[in-house]
Amino acid sequence: MNIDPIKQILKQDSIMVLDGALATELEAHGCDLDDPLWSAKVLLEKPEAIEAVHKEYFKAGADCAITASYQATLPGFSERGFSEEQSISLIKKTVELARSARDEYWEEIDAVNKAKPLVAASIGPYGAYLADGSEYTGNYGVTDQQLIDFHRPRMKAVVEAGADLLAMETIPSFQEARVLASLLKEFPESFAWVSFTLRDGGEISDGTDLQTCVKELDDHRQIAAVGVNCAPMEIAADAVALLKKHTDKPVLIYPNSGETYDPDSNTWHGKGSAVCFDDASERWIDKGASIIGGCCRTTPDHIRRLAEKWKMKG
Repeated sequence: MNIDPIKQILKQDSIMVLDGALATELEAHGCDLDDPLWSAKVLLEKPEAIEAVHKEYFKAGADCAITASYQATLPGFSERGFSEEQSISLIKKTVELARSARDEYWEEIDAVNKAKPLVAASIGPYGAYLADGSEYTGNYGVTDQQLIDFHRPRMKAVVEAGADLLAMETIPSFQEARVLASLLKEFPESFAWVSFTLRDGGEISDGTDLQTCVKELDDHRQIAAVGVNCAPMEIAADAVALLKKHTDKPVLIYPNSGETYDPDSNTWHGKGSAVCFDDASERWIDKGASIIGGCCRTTPDHIRRLAEKWKMKG
């Protein structure tokens, strides 16, 4: 039986630091992400940029990189004219790029009393593929079998490519979380975290209360951690406190930068701050989080500050 990789990291240090946004940094590298495939589009055009961003986050202190597979799906690639074989190869490539960046980074450092960083394969929600706003509500109107058929090929591909674990992230739907947890059993040597999006500090995006969600996942041996991401910092911290009351699993939080996203106009408002992000993390830890990082609009600077603040205390 494989060993839970998150548990191994947390044995070395009391806090595990995730990476930050991939899209933000890819745009800084000159990539155009205005496309339904989002960061997966860069797989086709400039894969070296993805590897470079992963390495930036490792150098900033991240214990884990999340792959560019959030929106890399068989249906999405099929609509671009790719065969099933080509699509699976592209999905595997997301893991290969992150592993390559990790291994190159690992060879360059003098790793004393440090666990080798992980590669978590992003399993984004069904709604991200639909690109119709349903990823913010979780109201898909689909059967369990439709969700199984959608998620299974990508999960199989990233496991075969050697991901250390799966990041079932930005999940707005209780139905989808149940399906993903069930599918994970088809890959008995794999572990995953499940991370929800929020309506408020007590409910996920589809209105299911967090207590119900964590109760559903708590007995799944392969679910290594539960938490929230892609949410404003304040309500994400409230959600962490609630989750911590109902599970002994590690709780994770990787919120947005502090800016607010408007899905109607596809624009961000307000101003995020690495300093604000750093200070806010004190509340996340106080509420019970042991895995922290950043989501939309966060950068290696945000992650560097988190690592400097918490890894030295670990």
